[in-house]
Formats: sequence, structure tokens, C-alpha cells
Amino acid sequence: MVLNLHTQRISRIIFVSIALFVVVVVGVLMVRGRGARVDSGEPVATKADYRIKEISLQEEMKDGVRWELQADQAETYEQAGKTVLRKVRIKIQEPERSWSVTGDEGEMIQATKDVVLKGNVVLVSSEGMRLETTRLRWDAGNRRAWTDDPVTVYQKGTMVTGKGLDARVGDRHTEIKGRVQATFGGKSPASPPAAEGKPLAAADSR
Repeated sequence: MVLNLHTQRISRIIFVSIALFVVVVVGVLMVRGRGARVDSGEPVATKADYRIKEISLQEEMKDGVRWELQADQAETYEQAGKTVLRKVRIKIQEPERSWSVTGDEGEMIQATKDVVLKGNVVLVSSEGMRLETTRLRWDAGNRRAWTDDPVTVYQKGTMVTGKGLDARVGDRHTEIKGRVQATFGGKSPASPPAAEGKPLAAADSR
């Protein structure tokens, strides 16, 4: 079954993706003072203290793993102690497999490193697994990813739906919660198009 054989890898994929997200946000916080403060006279809808546009970071590790994270925009809210990335795309390439995680928005609380990905959250692996939900939360202290929103997992002609997800990195365990339903012989939706590559560490401050 999909639940036993394939979702056990979801916890690791989420953990690595969230770790990269945190790395990028910390980098944004370090460079935010270099001309990125929002002009108080600028007629914008947001009340962010800092804004950096077109974030693109990529790196190749010594073990052959390559990763890339892109976002259309990063905004820092000092009073709330959070940083928000818009249109997040994360791609990881390992020697034997690859995966991507996308979402309309990612938010990190600076004090705790807790993260929320929300809006069309999609996880796709090269092994044929696809997970869809509307919100995914990361509890950094407990190394736990979870959501109470509906979750759909596709894997090799099987579709599994549930009312939530609980992935615990330490236990290497992922549970689809609620009333779980499985449909066999279905066709998985097409994977989202890969984001176009951009120069390393490109950040346009405005």
C-alpha cells in the first residue's frame, strides 16, 4: 500500500526542504539592511519593513546533492518577528532521486524557526509520488511537519486522500489522518513545470 511503502519518505523530503527554506530566510535576514528597507512613502499594500525581490540560491554539496530555492519576493516584518517568501520553489537533486516542493507562500517565525507553507503546496518526487495540500506546518522544536487540511497522495496509479498529515522526522514516520480513502487505477496529474534557472544568489533589492 502507498501508506506503508511510500509515504515513509515524505518526512525526510519535507525536512530537507524546510531546512533549505530556513537557510535561505536566514540569508535574507543577514542582507536585509543593504538597501532593502521599504520606503514608507511607497504606496504598497504590504507593511513589511524590508522587501527583496527575485530570490534565487543554488548549491552543489560534496556528496553530489544539488539544491535550488527560488522565490518571487521576500518580506520581513520586524514587529511580528517573521519573514515571508512569495511563490516558493525548492528543487533537490540527489544521485539516485530528485524532488521538488512548491507553494504560493512560505512563512518563518524568526525566534523558533517554525515554518508554514501555504497555498497550492505540492511535493513531487522522481519516483512517481505527488502530495498535494493547501497548508503544511513545520514545528522545528519537535521536528514535526503536519497539517489538518485535506491531503492527496498519488503514487503509481493509486490516489490516497485524507483529512490531514503528520510526519515526524525522528521516527521516520508519516501518517495520513482522518478518514483515509484509496482509489486504484487512477491517473496522476502532471507534475508542475520546473522553474527556470537563475544566476546564483541573485537578489534585487527595492
